[in-house]
Amino acid sequence: MATYMQKARKQQGMVLVEGLIAILIFSLGILALVGLQAVMLKQTTDARYRLDASYAASRLIGEMWAHRQSLDGFKVNEEPEASLPNGKRTVAVEGEQVTITLTWQLPGETKPHSHVVVTRISG
Repeated sequence: MATYMQKARKQQGMVLVEGLIAILIFSLGILALVGLQAVMLKQTTDARYRLDASYAASRLIGEMWAHRQSLDGFKVNEEPEASLPNGKRTVAVEGEQVTITLTWQLPGETKPHSHVVVTRISG
C-alpha cells in the first residue's frame, strides 16, 4: 500500500502538465491558421489588382484597335489609373508596337507592382 501512495504522489500534477502542453499545441495550431488566413487574404488582394491591371490594359488595347489610324494620340508619359491603388499607366508606341505598363502600390508596401503588355497593332 505504501508503494501505491508513493507512485500517486510522484504523479501529482501530471494531468495539469499534460493539459498545458495540449493548450500550447492547440494555440500554435490556431496561430498557424491565422497566419495562413492573412497570407491568403494578401494573395487574393494581389490577384485582384493583377486582374484589374490586365483588364485596364485590354480595354486600352481595344480602344487602340478601334482607332488604329491615330495611335499617336494614345502616347502618354504617365497617367493615373483609377482602377488601381496609386496606379499609373504608361503607353509607348513605336511604329506598330505598343507597350502598356501599369504600376500600382498598395498602402504600407515599399515595392510597387507592375503589369506590362506588349502588342502589335497594324492598320
